[in-house]
Amino acid sequence: MHDFAVVGDRRGRVDWGKIGVIDTALRLNRQWQTARLSRRNGQIWVDLIDALGEKILHLRQFAVPRPTRELLRRILTNCNGAATGLPVGPLQFEDGSQLVRYCIVGAGFSGAVIGRALAQAGHKVLVIDERAHVAGNCFSKRDSETGIMVHVFGPHIFHTSDERVWAYVQKFGEMVPYQHRVQAVAAGAVYSLPINLLTINQFFGRVMSPGEACDFIASKSSPIENPANFEEQALCMIGPELYHTFFRGYTRKQWGLDPKQLPASVLKRLPLRFNYDDSYFAHRYQAMPRQGYTELVAAILDAPNLELRLSTRFEDLDEPFAHVVYSGPIDRFFHYEFGHLGYRTLDFEVFRAKGDYQGTAVLNYCDESVPFTRVTEHKYFASWERDQFEGTICYREFSRQCEPKDIPYYPIRQTDENAMLSKYVERALATSGVSFVGRLGSYRYLDMDVTISEALAAADVMLAQIREGAKIPAFFVTP
Repeated sequence: MHDFAVVGDRRGRVDWGKIGVIDTALRLNRQWQTARLSRRNGQIWVDLIDALGEKILHLRQFAVPRPTRELLRRILTNCNGAATGLPVGPLQFEDGSQLVRYCIVGAGFSGAVIGRALAQAGHKVLVIDERAHVAGNCFSKRDSETGIMVHVFGPHIFHTSDERVWAYVQKFGEMVPYQHRVQAVAAGAVYSLPINLLTINQFFGRVMSPGEACDFIASKSSPIENPANFEEQALCMIGPELYHTFFRGYTRKQWGLDPKQLPASVLKRLPLRFNYDDSYFAHRYQAMPRQGYTELVAAILDAPNLELRLSTRFEDLDEPFAHVVYSGPIDRFFHYEFGHLGYRTLDFEVFRAKGDYQGTAVLNYCDESVPFTRVTEHKYFASWERDQFEGTICYREFSRQCEPKDIPYYPIRQTDENAMLSKYVERALATSGVSFVGRLGSYRYLDMDVTISEALAAADVMLAQIREGAKIPAFFVTP
């Protein structure tokens, strides 16, 4: 294999005379001129590769300033003839136009936010999604029978204290205040969650003040200084009675694991309150988009310079890009080279009824003997229009291990998965031309507001790196 370099001049045009291998240079030059004159942008690299007569597995570009850096970097090949060093752009045609476009894989919040930022900065952007709709798992639509706005892949509640995120989402749709509350069925009774003073008094049959309840729960708790897992965190936080009633069975259903196998951080996300505040979230801003999440994400994607292409798999694309931002599963990008990362997925049993079914948006079923984890009644997510519907639509939610063809929801992040993830991260850091973002790209559980916040920050970094001609990182947040 030849090892050669292609250097651009100060005007940003390719100088094929700098190629070290003369015969290869002549063939490349003819192919380049033909492609340039015909303006067949998507075919340029195919023609060049044919001239070399080598099999190239992956082709991408990097955007760098024309005056300051080489337009094409050294192409390195391994012993199998696969390309590991990739062309760098932008390439400039004689009329001044450039072959520079960014590919965003995934039309959920991560992809939409980053894609719009690049497009607004003047860059050409292609956003793709293999689904036939935008918004990813936040996809919402009207039920044809009842007219109710349904969260198709399960409920999503927007909540944040991040001022930038709150200001951002309000640009693209009306956000209607919504306070999320959850009730739980356990041992034949209905309780309020998260655990608060009402839950404690009702469960123990007491009438305690906040201070009395705090001392009472402390007397029940185990003195574990550094909880090593979910169960230890629960025992030192709320004691055995509340843990076994509300969390042990539910957790086993949700994760398919014994709570001792889960990290303590899973439970740390839930508050324990010694007052009667039963709001599930404590963030300053809590709301639902009046027109649903699909319309909100569609509005973000509605930008000049941005092309949206649905029902399109990244693996099926055959065109060059300045850089790829990938919000799909990181293991899929690398063709599951080190194995499949573990996820939980959800199945939904949809049913309809007249009037109200359960009188609340979410009713958890904590007993392990009940096969589903919760029932969600979707008209309660839109209180401003709830009373206009004569019927209702509900989901019974079942959690199970994610199979290869299932939709991945929750990363498991056990020891084996973390070891496998480390290999994928190492692989990603050694791969040029792609950045991994979002829940699937970084294999982390992310709330909606965190997803948007990280996407805004990623876009800031990308635009700065592009301006400076610096390398765009593989990750903006370490998985």
